[in-house]
Amino acid sequence: MTERKKPVGQPDKRRAIVAGALTLFARDGYTRASQDAIAAAAGVSNRTIYNHFTDKADLFQTVIQDSTKRVADTMVDLIDRHLGKVVDLEQDLIDFGLAWLGVLTSDLAPHFALIRQINAEAEHIPPAALALWQETGPGRTRSALAERLRRLAERGELRITDSRRAAGHLMLLVSADNLTDRAELHDPDALRAMVTAGVRAFLHGYATTDGPPVTAPAHPKGPEAG
Repeated sequence: MTERKKPVGQPDKRRAIVAGALTLFARDGYTRASQDAIAAAAGVSNRTIYNHFTDKADLFQTVIQDSTKRVADTMVDLIDRHLGKVVDLEQDLIDFGLAWLGVLTSDLAPHFALIRQINAEAEHIPPAALALWQETGPGRTRSALAERLRRLAERGELRITDSRRAAGHLMLLVSADNLTDRAELHDPDALRAMVTAGVRAFLHGYATTDGPPVTAPAHPKGPEAG
């Protein structure tokens, strides 16, 4: 495991390096992003990077930690906001799903481009960085969602024996991977159709009473999303 270097120098320089590295890692991936390009993107010299980070693996791990924490904080806040006080289970889950997908096109979008790069070249990513991402990102958000679903089950609104598995199912069902084209992330009608279908499928399996038919509203352009 790479020994972490203690930060030295100006905090603004360090933040600039991390921001520049996120841009490059998200665009080019871990293996293709060169330190020269990262230095140029951050507006610093290679020597300045070495003043703050031991090597590229150390920098990458810092980028993952910083980016993942910001996204996880946002996701946990969405979970608490939409599922902390449920009034209409189906509608609240749909609103949550739409807000969840909205993060993908927010100013946090570079993080998700980075994750796609990580998935594409996982065998080349430092294991410590992968473990950190799983623990502080997907692991943390799934646990938070599982806890909210567990509470709904205690209230008798859901029928759940494994809340973490149920959380995984809900995340998959409202995932952007269910869109036929990522451009549909910017199409409110397509998103609502897909999320509605996903939530109804989830409730079909987990609701304590029979919900509405597991069908999506017709996409305005013709085919259904989801």
